[in-house]
Amino acid sequence: MEELLEYLARALVDNPDEVSIESFEEDDGTVVLELRVAEDDAGQVIGRGGRTIAALRNVVKASAVRHDRRVLVDVVD
Repeated sequence: MEELLEYLARALVDNPDEVSIESFEEDDGTVVLELRVAEDDAGQVIGRGGRTIAALRNVVKASAVRHDRRVLVDVVD
């Protein structure tokens, strides 16, 4: 899941070297993926009206279902 999110985020931004993902697991078993991008690229990842980040979340959640996991994706600035 991390690799998928990183791959997709790198394809969207102007500074792919500054994309990083930190993951941790909450007490209930939910995996939280914190996506960090360059300050100038945050708008590209979020998209107009949040559509791009919503699409990224849907793709990652679909991948997580295949592994019987629950996942949350956050963009951290």
